[in-house]
Amino acid sequence: MPVELEMVLRVLLAMALGSIIGFQRSKAEKPAGMRDITLICAGAALCTVISIYGFNGADQARVAAGIVTGIGFLGAGAIIRRGEGGVVKGITTATTIWVAAAIGMAAGAGMYIIASVTAFLVLVILLIHRRTV
Repeated sequence: MPVELEMVLRVLLAMALGSIIGFQRSKAEKPAGMRDITLICAGAALCTVISIYGFNGADQARVAAGIVTGIGFLGAGAIIRRGEGGVVKGITTATTIWVAAAIGMAAGAGMYIIASVTAFLVLVILLIHRRTV
């Protein structure tokens, strides 16, 4: 298989996995929905693919560290403290953003099984929570 085709398949897998998780978040009417989670997965996968194939000889771990840090800031923006009681909202959204980026990174690195299994487990966790609340 040509290398660029494999790159495209990695990003497509990330988008598919992200859209599954994002669909659940959209159905739950959460701030980060299908488009957001799909784009986060795809962006992380693309950055990972670029770091693997585009920067020969460079430290590829730096790109991964940059993704984790940048997504951490994005997720932090989703967390809100409301009212005088200090009720914190958005933790699940922030963690979903973070794990979606990690799934995208795994797909981008060619770790198809771990990316898929993690996406499935994330979906199970999100659905279990909705059933128990």
